[in-house]
Amino acid sequence: MMLIVSKFLVPKGYRALTAFPFVFLREKSSKDDLILMNHERIHWAQQKELLLIGFFIWYGLEYLYKLLRYKNHQKAYKNIVFEREAYANERNLEYLATRKFWHFLIT
Repeated sequence: MMLIVSKFLVPKGYRALTAFPFVFLREKSSKDDLILMNHERIHWAQQKELLLIGFFIWYGLEYLYKLLRYKNHQKAYKNIVFEREAYANERNLEYLATRKFWHFLIT
């Protein structure tokens, strides 16, 4: 996992963005936030499982569907299966050691 700090590559309102094998951080200090980094590592695992392109296609299509359903960006974003898994487990720093394959489907 390679960390890159850039205010331009991370959308405003977000602290990080993962695109395997990179994690883009808005602020250099974010690399020391264990919860944030665990959240991004969970996305990293999801992206490897779906061979990166599958992750982004699924993510984008599900976001659009949820946006039409909820008519609210934040609610759509928080209800994407990948985000639900990452947010539900970001505080469990041992999660990835026991995470099951494609676990985002049941979170």
